[in-house]
Amino acid sequence: MSADPIEDYAAELTTALHGPARAKSRLVGEIRDGLVDAVAAQTAEGLPYRQAVEQAVREFGTPSELAPSCQQELTIAQTRHTARALIVTVGFLIVCWYAIWTASHIQGWQLPHAVQLLTAVAAAAGVLAAATLAATGPLTRWLPVPDRLPLLVGWAGTTASVAMPFAGIALAIALPLATAWPLILLAGGFTVASHAVLATSARVCRECARLPIC
Repeated sequence: MSADPIEDYAAELTTALHGPARAKSRLVGEIRDGLVDAVAAQTAEGLPYRQAVEQAVREFGTPSELAPSCQQELTIAQTRHTARALIVTVGFLIVCWYAIWTASHIQGWQLPHAVQLLTAVAAAAGVLAAATLAATGPLTRWLPVPDRLPLLVGWAGTTASVAMPFAGIALAIALPLATAWPLILLAGGFTVASHAVLATSARVCRECARLPIC
């Protein structure tokens, strides 16, 4: 515990919330600044500092009281973060795989069925991600965000993060290394990096979706 009850308040709220670090920092910062302003107004009228803090907290609500509404905002932010990661990684990797395929110059060669299936899974997740960005963006002016959407996006991100590395491996094995190895190397490196980013974002999204909101 710090010497300043407002900092303790902000720290407790920060611990209770989950979501994108930047969005959480901004949200907690706004609440903290509001508390500071409220306390300053009270102390200007002669109220002792700690009593002013207690009164401001009664007006704002305790961290446990604020957490559900704050978490709702952060859950949507995390869902959008995961959706954007899905679109970027899936789109880039599909372009890489297509470039590898066309660069192989094998007459009549077809993508292995496993690659086609796994690519279709990743592409479907990408379509869901695009729909999610629309549903959690301007459309919220008219339509509420579906309750199960964050969890669905979280699992879609996890599924895509698993499918893409396997598709990349299957494609690399099926192609002659000598004809496309620079692209295979590029796609392989990006697949590993994107898997780590997307899998982490998807896991946090699932965790956020299970937290109480209001």
